[in-house]
Amino acid sequence: MKQQHANSYYAASANLQLDYPQLAGDHQADICVVGAGITGATTALELAEKGYKVILLEGERVAWGASGRSGGQAIFGWAAEQSTLEKMMGKDDAKNMWDLSVESLAVTKQNIAKYNIDCDWQDGQSHVAIKPRHVKELKAWQAQLSDDYGYQGLQYWEQDQLKEQLASPRYLGALFDPNSGHLHPLNYTLGLVKAAELAGVSVYEASKVTKIEHGTKVTLSTAQGKVTCSHVVLACNAYMEGLNSKLESRVMPVGTYICATKPLGEERIRSLIKNNMAVCDINFVLDYYRCSADHRMLFGGRVSYSGVQPRDLAKTMKQRMDWVFPQLANEPVEFAWGGNVGITINRAPHFGKLAPNVYFAQGFSGHGIAATGLAGKLMAESIMATSERFDIFDKIPHMPFPGGRLLRTPALVMAMTYYRLRDLL
Repeated sequence: MKQQHANSYYAASANLQLDYPQLAGDHQADICVVGAGITGATTALELAEKGYKVILLEGERVAWGASGRSGGQAIFGWAAEQSTLEKMMGKDDAKNMWDLSVESLAVTKQNIAKYNIDCDWQDGQSHVAIKPRHVKELKAWQAQLSDDYGYQGLQYWEQDQLKEQLASPRYLGALFDPNSGHLHPLNYTLGLVKAAELAGVSVYEASKVTKIEHGTKVTLSTAQGKVTCSHVVLACNAYMEGLNSKLESRVMPVGTYICATKPLGEERIRSLIKNNMAVCDINFVLDYYRCSADHRMLFGGRVSYSGVQPRDLAKTMKQRMDWVFPQLANEPVEFAWGGNVGITINRAPHFGKLAPNVYFAQGFSGHGIAATGLAGKLMAESIMATSERFDIFDKIPHMPFPGGRLLRTPALVMAMTYYRLRDLL
């Protein structure tokens, strides 16, 4: 039995109801892609359009993971700050990484337009300051990105200017980017999968890969079938468990959660966020929110590093939402959901190859909406022609989470206590 999508506002407002068979029997392909989220769907689509025979395998349902239930914010940059990337890989390659992050936004918008995907794209996103030190950080960030990286569109808003757009008493300022934005992530991912199918990709659901046999030809086994192919792309992210211990050890699945109000009406929702931008603060454990196309407030955050969902999720999320928007105190939550995303220790993306013909991309660390599409494009580009741009990611050092599969979660919970306390200062 296939697991259903999370009981979310996204699932309730999905434009497509896709259904694919389980893999059965022996199959041949040029490329097999494992994981039908944005990364896998984009890779498969890019390759199929170039004439390759592609099979796309999904262990649950297409768009079942973070691609179909995330906050939907497409943001410039990476979860690792540019200054961190500069220390890890040098300024020139950090600049290349920045340029790729900007390209990822363009890829997202191009996909929406090219494949006519109805996913409620909206321009505009802000990082907001809760504390005086956040104000300094945002202003320094704007200066760095403008002066060192040539990114000229950012606008810093002082508190009074921010209040013209955002009706929350909690913030001291904001860094606004008109080039970033937000979308309906499930509809976007379903649109990519459908486009891949129309391009000739064979899609299978409830087909979890249990074994990979490496070689000049690679064989992937599922419960009912096998695929033999020349190249493999692993796009599993937080759901790599048991497939490859090296990759699994370098990504930690952590829970993040979202709630949605009932539709509030256009006038009411614009009184909260006038310009319909997406918003997130810059605490380590952050809040993020935006308005839906049907005028709901979608509010996310409350990351769980233990893997345990809050006991009363709707109540927990509403308390946080009301802290940001006291105006919503009397508005009930209609949906509350969550699930895992994949993070790395250094918060930088983990892309690379397990073998010359086995690619992977994981560890988007909360920046997946745009970066996943870029990952798919780069892996397809590497398989078809040149690896030059994809190979930049090899320069980022990635360490495994300490403690192994049994102890790494409690170890991370202990480490995150420091950052939670720092958010309070």
